[in-house]
Amino acid sequence: MKTVTRVNITEAIYEKIGLSRKDSGEILDMVIDEIRNELTAGRDVKIASFGTFALHKKNARVGRNPRTGVEAEISALLRSDHQWGCVRRLTLNHSGGGRDEQVQISIQNNCRSCR
Repeated sequence: MKTVTRVNITEAIYEKIGLSRKDSGEILDMVIDEIRNELTAGRDVKIASFGTFALHKKNARVGRNPRTGVEAEISALLRSDHQWGCVRRLTLNHSGGGRDEQVQISIQNNCRSCR
């Protein structure tokens, strides 16, 4: 399965909107920077029909090295998380088991206000 990268998203903006590739990349950078800035400021980012980006605090805890069994302190940290909005789930529909098969992605919409 192919991973979608920043370049792929920039190309999609270029093809669908008709902006230059440079302008498309700058728009994508602005959106990502805005999400990052809001999360850094401690605010959640909610995008209708897509979901919510939020930071969650993980407390310090004692962990264990799986190889040696030695305990070590794991410091507290902030972890980013995304919860799906109206577009709840991506389902991959396969027809067979070959490597070159086409994968169809369907979006299941479970939100009554978005139907």
